[in-house]
Amino acid sequence: MAGEITETGELYSPYVGLVYMFNLIVGTGALTMPKAFATAGWLVSLVLLVFLGFMSFVTTTFVVEAMAAANAQLHWKRMENHQEEEDDDSSTASDSDVLVQDNYERAEKRPILSVQRRGSPNLFEITDRVEMGQMASMFFNKVGVNLFYFCIIIYLYGDLAIYAAAVPFSLMQVTCAMGNDSCGVEADTKYNDTDRCWGPLRRVDAYRIYLAVFTLLLGPFTFFDVQKTKYLQILTSLMRWIAFAIMIVLALVRIGHGRGEGHPPLADFSGVRNLFGVCVYSFMCQHSLPSLVTPVSSKRHLTRLVFLDYVLILAFYGLLSFTAIFCFQGDSLLDMYTLNFARCDIVGLAAVRFFLGLFPVFTISTNFPIIAVTLRNNWKTLFHREGGTYPWVVDRVVFPTITLLPPVLVAFCTHDLESLVGITGAYAGTGIQYVIPAFLVYLCRRDTQLAFGFGTINKHRSPFRHTFWVGFVLLWAFSCFLFVTANIVLSETKL
Repeated sequence: MAGEITETGELYSPYVGLVYMFNLIVGTGALTMPKAFATAGWLVSLVLLVFLGFMSFVTTTFVVEAMAAANAQLHWKRMENHQEEEDDDSSTASDSDVLVQDNYERAEKRPILSVQRRGSPNLFEITDRVEMGQMASMFFNKVGVNLFYFCIIIYLYGDLAIYAAAVPFSLMQVTCAMGNDSCGVEADTKYNDTDRCWGPLRRVDAYRIYLAVFTLLLGPFTFFDVQKTKYLQILTSLMRWIAFAIMIVLALVRIGHGRGEGHPPLADFSGVRNLFGVCVYSFMCQHSLPSLVTPVSSKRHLTRLVFLDYVLILAFYGLLSFTAIFCFQGDSLLDMYTLNFARCDIVGLAAVRFFLGLFPVFTISTNFPIIAVTLRNNWKTLFHREGGTYPWVVDRVVFPTITLLPPVLVAFCTHDLESLVGITGAYAGTGIQYVIPAFLVYLCRRDTQLAFGFGTINKHRSPFRHTFWVGFVLLWAFSCFLFVTANIVLSETKL
């Protein structure tokens, strides 16, 4: 994401790419979705989830089209450079008349050759992994590039704050429940931060101790580069799907036995603000598409595969959230859904209770260093000057410090995960998922027409190729921004 052309990586089949995209999208946001569903009502939640999934699919096709256009420009530049080298090698005569005649002939012939080359479908083949930062520098002006990096940085800060709060919160919930009740949290138990955890320690004290330990253990990775995480990511993905499967099965069994406690409302518009942010955050993948799409070996039916992925993700989110809101009472659903399974009446096996309760600790802890290093590199790219290098102190101390401190301070002040996810998704998420892809596809289409002619067809163009869709996405993003801001202001005024 640090704005450059990177190695494509090992190729894989389209269906493996489908699995990778599914794993990327379904992450931490899914664990906060059940509570958001219960707060906003099941019908409103379902309608908004389907609509936001559709909008995310639209902007995903926009990014893929922009990637193809960026590849076409890179391929064309290589062809031009190669042609110039051939022309230079063939120019051995020293007579000025011969050179003039040669230049005249090349000038006469090149437009015809150029049109032939520009009509080739291979120009738009996605072979170079062009990160979003590089696409922004190709299609945006300087102000647009800076705004792009600002949006990415804010989103990554929100990501880190969510991670920094989720791990200590899960540890606090599990260990404090062990100290007060060997069977975990009871059905109607409500805890405050000032309640006792162990002995004189309050729950908030335990949370901050865990936050300090989390920062001391994982914070130093921000000062170095994280490499060779392939097998670690495979392990965490496996754990994630085991946890999701256990939660869905347990909830279905409980509902099937007639012990479901949930009676969610049809609609409650006061909860739409957080639901919107959670849903946007839960469909976030646009910033990682270059890494996912470029290594796909065959991109012939890429749009269909992406559509299938979104249908499967919608089905999964619906299954997870609906089983949750009908299994548990709305006010008993926790910000981190896994923690609802710390009850003996839900899970009889202690090992399963601890696995689900501590599941976010394992998976999120492995992602925190990767996101931190990504944010640090984006800071470096934002302030990078051509041909310049940073002093050692700035490179190794200042950038990692400004990366690590803000999210830790936010997590120190609050562990309200639903709000953190909602705000991150509603603001920075709206920029990354809607605004940036819309401007990218609009400007890349304009540049493609200027460079290759109006008759040129991008083989990976979006099905939503009419300019109306670009305007609709931008209008929707602006409306969402106003709605969320007004909702926050009105909520604060009431308080």
